[in-house]
Amino acid sequence: MRPHDNRAWFLILPALTLLGLVGALPLLAVINYGFHDIFTLSDVFWVGPQWFADILQSDRFLASLGRSLLFSILALGIQVPLGIGVALLLLTYGRRAVWGLMLVALPLVVPWNMIPMFWLGLIQPETGLLGPSLATVGFDWKFTGWHTWVLILVMDTWHWLGLVVVLAYAGLPAIPPAYLQAAAIDGASRWAVFRFIQLPRITGALAIVFLLRFVDSFMIYTEAFAINAGGPNDATRFLTLELGEEIKGFSYGQAAARATLYFLIVLAVVWAFVAATRERET
Repeated sequence: MRPHDNRAWFLILPALTLLGLVGALPLLAVINYGFHDIFTLSDVFWVGPQWFADILQSDRFLASLGRSLLFSILALGIQVPLGIGVALLLLTYGRRAVWGLMLVALPLVVPWNMIPMFWLGLIQPETGLLGPSLATVGFDWKFTGWHTWVLILVMDTWHWLGLVVVLAYAGLPAIPPAYLQAAAIDGASRWAVFRFIQLPRITGALAIVFLLRFVDSFMIYTEAFAINAGGPNDATRFLTLELGEEIKGFSYGQAAARATLYFLIVLAVVWAFVAATRERET
């Protein structure tokens, strides 16, 4: 029996080296800075886990963590079912579905910093396309917290729905027609076809969607800051806004500790999701 040849690992060595330089080293540097009080590059003092303890004991951190988790849950709860529904609808259009895919994927190429500016222009009471209509129904995103939440969720859904649609649609046309024909002969309902034939074909893509959208929605910053800077009354003060304030205030040691905690939270959620997915498959 021929011995196993490990020379193929040398083919990915350049990629691993680059990943270590642009990913691992900066991460280790941030973790290290989280244990220091930083005034300048030459004035760095060891404080141990003080920053971590202060953050974890802060009521503002717990409140921001709750808001960030709630936003991620709402975003996933809205965008994933809606994206699957749109993908199923496009499936009925045959070859013309490509135009629908292009349309829903168009917001994905819009720069993040332009999205809140675009929506703010739409909802201006005097000049916006939607502003007068929203004003007549009492929509007040400046001083009403849940209105601000609705606006941010709508923006996030408009931006990222195309990702869900494209990934969900990718697995649907690959279903063998014989499966659908057998289901039709057996008189299976539309829900039964989706539950037992179509959904299993897109579970892998949906797992990617859940991971990508959770990480992105949990770390939302640009939309919340540009719309109302965490207001009104801290209603949209997410974890990233706390981090942004510390960076702007030159509290680099505390900001590094906070960023490390955020990384650990995301890593724990992703690990739990992957573990649950593997256990279900087995």
